[in-house]
Amino acid sequence: MATPNKNEAIEFVLRTSREQDVRFIRLWFTDILGALKGFAITVAELEHALLDGMGFDGSSIQGFARIDESDMVAMPDPSTFRILPWRPKENAVARMFCDVLTPDGKSFEGDPRQILKRNLERAAGLGYTFYVGPELEFFYFKDSQSTVPLDHGGYFDQTPLDLATELRRETVLMLEEMGIPVEYSHHEVATSQHEIDLRYTDALTMADTVMTHRLVVKEIALKHGAYATFMPKPVSGINGSGMHVHQSLFRGSKNAFYGSEEPWKLSKVARMYIAGLMRHAPEVTLVTNQWVNSYKRLVPGYEAPVYISWARINRSDLIRIPAYKPGREDSVRIEYRAPDPACNPYLAFAVMLAAGLEGIEKEYTPPPPVEENVYEMSERERQARGIGTLPGSLWEAIVLAEKSEIVRKALGDHAFGSLIKNKKIEWDDYRSQVTDHELKRYLPIL
Repeated sequence: MATPNKNEAIEFVLRTSREQDVRFIRLWFTDILGALKGFAITVAELEHALLDGMGFDGSSIQGFARIDESDMVAMPDPSTFRILPWRPKENAVARMFCDVLTPDGKSFEGDPRQILKRNLERAAGLGYTFYVGPELEFFYFKDSQSTVPLDHGGYFDQTPLDLATELRRETVLMLEEMGIPVEYSHHEVATSQHEIDLRYTDALTMADTVMTHRLVVKEIALKHGAYATFMPKPVSGINGSGMHVHQSLFRGSKNAFYGSEEPWKLSKVARMYIAGLMRHAPEVTLVTNQWVNSYKRLVPGYEAPVYISWARINRSDLIRIPAYKPGREDSVRIEYRAPDPACNPYLAFAVMLAAGLEGIEKEYTPPPPVEENVYEMSERERQARGIGTLPGSLWEAIVLAEKSEIVRKALGDHAFGSLIKNKKIEWDDYRSQVTDHELKRYLPIL
């Protein structure tokens, strides 16, 4: 039975659909790898869908049902109702994100959105709300078959009006028309690489927003005959694309990360959270960086983190503490720099939160901050200072995650098993390939 608040949300959706001539509603959810899935219903089915959900076959969706439990129910979240502004205004199209349920109405344990909700409930049990603000980087190319760039700009370049600039502008306008506030947009370091930063909000809303952001970026590029990709490292020799995630915990309206100690303004809670993230970073990397290609980005020399360290200004560290804005207690946060924009945001936010909460619950103490450039240290110096490394390949990440109680607990047995199985298949497929690099290097001499 719908609660009064849900009843009001449902009534809003029905009324808005009538007033805005909505004829089709896309019901969205993600698979275990973060691929956007869904199906469309007509407005005639909308009220039924909102009250009872819509059945679908989950047997072919990655990480969902086993053969004996293929029937699933997509239960729309009416608070996520948005009209898609790139579709025609007449016979308009809207979308809602869904929670995936079993036929008996229980939460499906393999649904990434429900997994994040479960971890947020753990935080709420400790009195915290988890806020995140991701910076999503991506590339524009002329098509999906090549890496021919659309522009040759650099970091923060204000290039003359070209297609890439126009694409970014139109994307920001589309996002804001959907009620998604954008904080910054700018050209990134690499050729034809761009970034659109989203204003921080609660983690569930943000995970939905990241999925929408990725689709809008691609839709606008496609509309103009170009291609946008969130592949972590599409071009060798230049920077890859990251998704730095700014994070904080709030108790009501108070930022639990704010403290009086100069110059960091970090509370004990924040330091314990940092310590938890650092201690468990290697084992959660499979989730924050889930593809073979992710580890082509996590190499020294391209501004992506490799070593497990933290500091205030140093951008070679895994965790950076952005500058405190005087009088703005809510601005105190940490920036976790490992994730890439091709992750599943629901699962990535879940495991980062789980690692941080572990630090708080067990009162971990972080190591001393490292303000020097970690890349320029010798291996002996890093070892002497206890600076560890992130996994260097997908296989290393799989091995670490498979042993991790933190990851298993955060994801649940079903999703944990599905992810490990899927990633082992991906690794086996990758290591059996003969690459162009090998042919060029070895064929002439061996």
